[in-house]
Amino acid sequence: MTDHTFNRRDVLKLGLVGSAALALPYTVSLSGKRLSELDERLMPRPYVPQTDYPQPPIIRVGATPGRASVTLEQAQTRLQVLPRPAPSTRLWVYRQPGMVGTFPGPTLKVRRNQLLTMRQINRLPARHPLFGHEFSTSTHLHGSPSLPQFDGYANDLTRPGFFKDYQYDNNEDARTLWYHDHAWHFTAENVYTGLASQYHLLPAEGEPTFGLPVDDEFDLPLIISDAAFKSNGDLLFDDNSESSLMGDVILVNGVPWPEVPVLPRRYRFRILDASMSRGYDLQLTGGLPMTVVGTDGGLVSQPVDVQRLRLGMAERYDVLIDFSRFAGQRVELRNNRVDNTIDFDFTDRVMAFRVGTDPGGSDAPLDLAGWPRVDPQGVLALDPRNAVARRTLRFERQGGEWTINGLTWEDVEDSNFENAIARPQRNTVEVWDLINDSGGWFHPIHLHLVDFRIISRTDGRGRVQVYENGPKDVVYLGENEKIRIVARFGPHTGRYMIHCHNTVHEDHDMMHQFWVVDGNDVGPNPITAAPPRPVSEL
Repeated sequence: MTDHTFNRRDVLKLGLVGSAALALPYTVSLSGKRLSELDERLMPRPYVPQTDYPQPPIIRVGATPGRASVTLEQAQTRLQVLPRPAPSTRLWVYRQPGMVGTFPGPTLKVRRNQLLTMRQINRLPARHPLFGHEFSTSTHLHGSPSLPQFDGYANDLTRPGFFKDYQYDNNEDARTLWYHDHAWHFTAENVYTGLASQYHLLPAEGEPTFGLPVDDEFDLPLIISDAAFKSNGDLLFDDNSESSLMGDVILVNGVPWPEVPVLPRRYRFRILDASMSRGYDLQLTGGLPMTVVGTDGGLVSQPVDVQRLRLGMAERYDVLIDFSRFAGQRVELRNNRVDNTIDFDFTDRVMAFRVGTDPGGSDAPLDLAGWPRVDPQGVLALDPRNAVARRTLRFERQGGEWTINGLTWEDVEDSNFENAIARPQRNTVEVWDLINDSGGWFHPIHLHLVDFRIISRTDGRGRVQVYENGPKDVVYLGENEKIRIVARFGPHTGRYMIHCHNTVHEDHDMMHQFWVVDGNDVGPNPITAAPPRPVSEL
């Protein structure tokens, strides 16, 4: 139970939060020249030439009998995010012990079926220096069917001076995951100021790769985020009356609008929208297509060429880009914007590629003939006619709060974590209708634990986008839209979160839980089953 004299809902009902309770949806495209408080001469501009691709550090977990281990610290650092002579930026990041740290943090690369313990040590200040909240954390490996006590449950908090060992089996299909903070009511602040990075689950040794680049110089993370900056270089946090956080500087792997060299050949980019509230509609200049080969949960049913690719926050798409026809030229990755976005100068641009003339070797042919067939036991083969239950979840703003069926995470807390929006039986199939009646916001909806298949999308076009035909764990729920999904709930029992991945909405308070049960097996308590321990025990 919470110990608030007045909880968040009470305050909103009493009208004590001013504009937060009165905030209206965006009904038109808002725009502004800039938001950052930096001197105009210090503002970055597209495109900043780079001599190398801005690759976060890599931690490769070798094939190890039994359980391998990786240790990361969550710590404060100062990095030169903005080009000099602009001041450096204070950040709170994942880092390897003894290292300065980077933004984003290290990319973990792990082979499928490799057991792994990820130790997270909280060496952060007692309180966040920018926002003042206790700097407790909860690490979520997004896209992993983790046990409840290792899933980053919002109230499973590791306080400063403590550590937690997260255990992952990595037995799901190869995919692009990411790990980020998920602390109760402060996910936006913690992720925005640095606690996020990618995690690549690679095919096991000997498994086919179908001609795709895998863990080489042509297999690259592409993490898109946005930020605004104070005059001293620190990040500026403006959540627009608890509705959205949109910056005026677009970052790729932590670098503003980079221009990077590439060879005239095929690359695989693992694209992640890591923004707090900004969606993207990506397009390459020159008519160059992107070949979508993977979604959140692994390979699509069949590779598909697209000219435009829409992403909501936390969605991942693996795409192939073949630069061979553009030797000696420059290609830009542009953002066509999505509805209800706050636009600033240059937020229509993401990055540029400077294509060389020497291909440096030949590409492996893409094995389309051998592309894996849909697994009859997998998520893409789920038949909604086999569903044992059908549920409707409505995402809307009520009385200044973001809600799911009128409920919030505070309702979960007030029930001593017993309240659940659904209680599916383990290994059963259910169909869920996700509804957004608002014309003012879209909601990227994330279900923990499971992958799902999108069955239908009713938005005036009435169709699922061709690039969405793969296993998903986040879906872009557009304005005035209904989406139908189908999922098999397992493999574990226990309590898992469902929420909007606009982290501002999530924190205020568009998050609830479902509880997977199997007879009397209700799963472990995610808060108490594997509690953090003090660093004095290290």
